[in-house]
Amino acid sequence: MTRSRRLTTVLAAGALAAPVALAGASPALADPNNNSSEKLQRAVTTEGVLQHLRAFQAISDANGGNRAAGSPGYDASADYVAGKLRAAGYAVELQEFEFPYFEETGEAQLARTSPSPATYAAGTDFATMTYSGAGDVTAAVTAVDLRIPPGPTPSGNTSGCEAADFAGFPAGNVALVQRGTCPFGTKAANAEAAGASAVVIFNEGQPGRDGLLQGTLGAPVGIPVVGTTYAIGAELAAAPSTVRVAVDAVSEVRTSSNVIAETRTGRTDNVVMAGAHLDSVTEGPGINDNGTGSAAILETALQMAKVKTGNKVRFAWWSAEELGLIGSTEYVESLTEEELADVALYLNFDMVGSPNFIRGVYDGNETTPTPGVAVPEGSAQIEDLFNAHFTAKGLTFQDTEFSGRSDYQAFINNGVPAGGLFTGAEGVKTAAEAARFGGVAGAAYDPCYHSACDTLTGEGLDPAVYGQLRDLVGNVSTVALDTNSDAIAHAVITYAYDTAAINGVRNPGKSPGTAQGAPGHQDDAAA
Repeated sequence: MTRSRRLTTVLAAGALAAPVALAGASPALADPNNNSSEKLQRAVTTEGVLQHLRAFQAISDANGGNRAAGSPGYDASADYVAGKLRAAGYAVELQEFEFPYFEETGEAQLARTSPSPATYAAGTDFATMTYSGAGDVTAAVTAVDLRIPPGPTPSGNTSGCEAADFAGFPAGNVALVQRGTCPFGTKAANAEAAGASAVVIFNEGQPGRDGLLQGTLGAPVGIPVVGTTYAIGAELAAAPSTVRVAVDAVSEVRTSSNVIAETRTGRTDNVVMAGAHLDSVTEGPGINDNGTGSAAILETALQMAKVKTGNKVRFAWWSAEELGLIGSTEYVESLTEEELADVALYLNFDMVGSPNFIRGVYDGNETTPTPGVAVPEGSAQIEDLFNAHFTAKGLTFQDTEFSGRSDYQAFINNGVPAGGLFTGAEGVKTAAEAARFGGVAGAAYDPCYHSACDTLTGEGLDPAVYGQLRDLVGNVSTVALDTNSDAIAHAVITYAYDTAAINGVRNPGKSPGTAQGAPGHQDDAAA
């Protein structure tokens, strides 16, 4: 699951779970009779899903410890998924796209070397801008069209927004520019074009816009770029200064691929989609985030491979989700209006095995609306299906918001009904949630979120938290994985035959699977 700011790798001591063998018994082969919810749920086993997670762990181990988009680990993951699907008889496409890749490979440095030398702290005083170039520069600072003091909000400050701001800029100097009006990337690109060796961008100075400036340039630039506070920027501008700016990073355009697989049968004008992002962050192998969602829909697809569906079912494994939902957005934008209209609904599964889990169902009827998010009609009915399923199983669940942080976003932006499951990321479990779901109140749902310890081996897990959790394989709750895999199988096979609750389309003569549950919306049911 993507988030808006960089996370520091967690290096917790101790490993509580025994390493998992990378080889194991093959899951049962697909049966053409897996054509109902009950049958498919029995076929989609926790062991079958774990077998794919073991493969993802082995791929990460063999490729530098991650499966990030644009890396050999991701490519090997995509090959694994595509190979399994082709062998099962699916029509498989690898949809290639270019994307801006960024990885900070060492700690950045910012220091004033004269006058009055001072060393600034990374993450507190300054931060590397995403897509900054690499380099180690010591040079004089040149201020560019600054507004100090900042003036009222909004200040109207345009520092660095125009090429003319850099007229007469001394080539090789460090450009000091201020936040305001135009994107950070525009300021950095103009500075680079003027011959700057590095850029320091500082905050505007009004209340709420005076602290540490963290941001993205939107695309790679060729010189180091860092953000800092208003106070440090004003300090550097107050007298002629020389600074050192050092960034150790990889910032470039790379190519990656979404994996798209379709059933051979079913209506092409009423396509049911289920997706999960396949990429990890660079910090770790991403076994929960999002190996769990990827493995669960893969096992579901394999176990229903021989079923003759009434609606075409399209499974998707997205790339570059962790860099801003890039793969899913590329896919949706590649569809024609007719192709988009043929998508009946989209189901999203991003983190379905969090160790300190909640059982979250996306809030399709917007019981708790997210500002700025309009959920398409039909999404409430998808929520109803999951809620009814968990209620029938005697399982506790709760709403989870469409926060814009996962791959459903491009679909709901384009009017496609959406829903899915989520077991929690870096958010903290409340006492009420611990009473309902078990686990540890006051700890993150996934304490290894975006970290090196998001593994299947158990290495690096914090014993203070993980010692209180049960039914784990590494950083994965087998309880959450099992119950959510059943729910995924139920939703996919139900909609493979019948989307009447969403858009009125039913396919007579086909197995209806299990009914979608009692009519009417159910929220926050508890066992």
